[in-house]
Order: sequence, then structure tokens, then C-alpha cells
Amino acid sequence: METIKAIMTRRSIRSYTGKKVSASQIKKLLEAAMNAPSACNQQAWQFIVVSDRKVLTAITKIHPYAQMLKQASCSIVVCGDIKAEQCKDYWVQDCSAATQNILLAAHALGLGAVWLGVYPRMERLKNLQKLLGMPKKVMPLSIISIGYPKTKVKPVNRYSAKKVHHDKW
Repeated sequence: METIKAIMTRRSIRSYTGKKVSASQIKKLLEAAMNAPSACNQQAWQFIVVSDRKVLTAITKIHPYAQMLKQASCSIVVCGDIKAEQCKDYWVQDCSAATQNILLAAHALGLGAVWLGVYPRMERLKNLQKLLGMPKKVMPLSIISIGYPKTKVKPVNRYSAKKVHHDKW
């Protein structure tokens, strides 16, 4: 899929067919994530692929907007590794770029995905760290729910000239 088309047609998908996402597709999503830009090229990210149905369901008890994980084939938890940081506090930007790359790659592969924010909601963060056995220095930024879309969602044009300023405000 051409890049601009992928950006303009990607939508958050919250219902899935139940068809399994393959290991090779998950690897492609992770490759896309790890090719995101990163401050100081620190690549201070870690990823947890969750496909165990019990764990996916347990996440829905931690994250109030994650109910689609009950249908999802899998999810990817995008995390910042604080110990690996070279440019302090840029893990959020790095992991956000990685998250967006996963969303675009999923769309290009014909998959549906939705970004579920974890950080900075400390209760979600701490409970997810505990559930997934994460070290304290690894901070979950987002959970991406992934599966084959049950329905097609039409693109929306969100461009607004009112939000564009040239040279100064």
C-alpha cells in the first residue's frame, strides 16, 4: 500500500473476525515498529506480544477501553526501557512513533488495529507491569489490539486549515 494512502485510510478497528494473525505478520509489525525514529537512535523500546486468550482477557480488567481484546487475535504492548535511554525522557516519543508504525503496517497488511493508551495512567501502567511480569524500569506506553477487521470503516478527512499557522501564530 502506498504510504499517503495508508495514512489517509487507516482507522481504529475495534471488532475482529477471529481469524488468527500469523507469526510472520506479527514479525513484520515488529520490524516496522523497530524502524521508527528514535531520539539519539537509542531505540529504548521493548515489545510484548500477547496472544494467550486468558492474558488478553485479564488486560480488559485493567484497561477500561480494551474490551476488543476479547476478540483480538493478539496485542502488542509497546514499552519504554528506561535503563536503555540515552536521551532522558524521550522514550514516550520513541514508543509513540513505534506505535504509529505498527498501526500503519497493520493496515497495509489488511489487519485492523487500535491504539490503547496506558501511559501516563499510573494505575493502568502498574497493573499491566504486574500482570505481564515487567521490570519496574520498563514502562508500558500503549497496547495495540490486532486482528482481521469484522467490518470496513470508511476514511474521514480530518484536515482543518484553521489549525495551520505559517511563520508565527
